[in-house]
Amino acid sequence: MNNEFAFTIKSLSFDENYNPSKNTRITTNFANLARGEKRQDNLRNTLKMIDDRFNSLARQDNANGDRYSVELEIISVEMDVEGKGNTFPVIEILKTHIVDKKTNQRTEGIVGNNFSSYVRDYDFSVVLLEHNKNKTAFTTPDNFGDLHGNLFKYFVNSAAYKAHFNKAPVICLSVSSKNTYHRTENQHPVLGVEYLQDELSMTDHYFNKMGLQARYFMPPNGVAPLAFYFSGDLLNDYTDLELISTISTMETFQRIYRPEIYNANSAAGKKYQPTLSHKDYALTKIVYDREERSQLAIEQGKFTEERFIKPYRAILEQLSANPVL
Repeated sequence: MNNEFAFTIKSLSFDENYNPSKNTRITTNFANLARGEKRQDNLRNTLKMIDDRFNSLARQDNANGDRYSVELEIISVEMDVEGKGNTFPVIEILKTHIVDKKTNQRTEGIVGNNFSSYVRDYDFSVVLLEHNKNKTAFTTPDNFGDLHGNLFKYFVNSAAYKAHFNKAPVICLSVSSKNTYHRTENQHPVLGVEYLQDELSMTDHYFNKMGLQARYFMPPNGVAPLAFYFSGDLLNDYTDLELISTISTMETFQRIYRPEIYNANSAAGKKYQPTLSHKDYALTKIVYDREERSQLAIEQGKFTEERFIKPYRAILEQLSANPVL
């Protein structure tokens, strides 16, 4: 079994002139914004929202609320399964950088944030659909997510990852609309108030196989908790400014894509169940087609099956069957 798959890391700035690369999933948050007639307005407004949110959370020595800005870097990861130079785009994440305009310093933020994966499209839009065809009750296959989880662990443990990044990734997602969350008394100065959920969601189980666990926090002046997936100690492994860079970036994306939850006009209470049928919310000025995104996920899953799963089936089945610690 090849324990040293070759990973190639490429980066691209996410700014108002951003154009998605040919290997980027077009349903990815940042790529979806860079489409259509309003693409540049979308990008400019999104970046302004991120900066404004960052400054609202980083108030120390920031009287005018304009001390910081966030620069985003799209990290694209390609994998060579056989070592023959043929690569497939397996993972795409975001890296934040924090610019302090008062001191003229630029520091690294957190890597991860948004998480994009063709193999996840395959799992959720091909494997799950096929597994549940003609069934009355929804279930998941026993090995659901094993391959994807091992691919992620191989990447995070690879020499390529360690050469580029100093800390473990943190992925930040929306909370599940199928679960109920309860506010606790635990409160963090940046992450905000912590929520606990009644049971693990399907996404939680899927990310567990990637070696990631979740905690749920509603940041100050936020209206709903965010799900933070991490492998170490979320509260102590990262600085406040690093955490703020993730919150400001990912809460902005969620306000655009799930305004019913993250741009609601009232904040989550002690007991909270998010819903996309909520009516009391505000829309951002950013154009986004959520229905198209769902349809494209199926196409991307089939693309993965034809270009990655089928050609390397024997190797990938072996990889899936051998847990990576």
